[in-house]
Amino acid sequence: MDIKTLVKKKKIARIRRHKRIRRKICGTAQQPRLSIYISLKYIYVQLIDDVSAKTVAAASSLDPEIKSKLKSTGSLEAAKAAGVLIAQKAKNSGLKKIVFDRSGYKYHGKVKALADAAREAGLEF
Repeated sequence: MDIKTLVKKKKIARIRRHKRIRRKICGTAQQPRLSIYISLKYIYVQLIDDVSAKTVAAASSLDPEIKSKLKSTGSLEAAKAAGVLIAQKAKNSGLKKIVFDRSGYKYHGKVKALADAAREAGLEF
């Protein structure tokens, strides 16, 4: 098997896991869904109200307050910073409880660092 085939299979497997997870969880206005997307260069996080199909708050490693402090925007430190930033934005919106959506990614590394940082900053999930 060549490398393109392996990468494609990994991506398809992640999308399948994501669909399976999304069947079980749903965000509301009182308890929005914390959705994660990790690209090779950046980390994106959103708080989503699935009932009204609106994004309540969003943060990423592209935000100026995170990007200026970090050497790499796709690192573990960037994930921690994004977790803290999304927790602050959630608190400003009056939200404390959320539903965590790991988007098919395994719960380790950047995903775990982001979740732990958000918990430490005051979010409950």
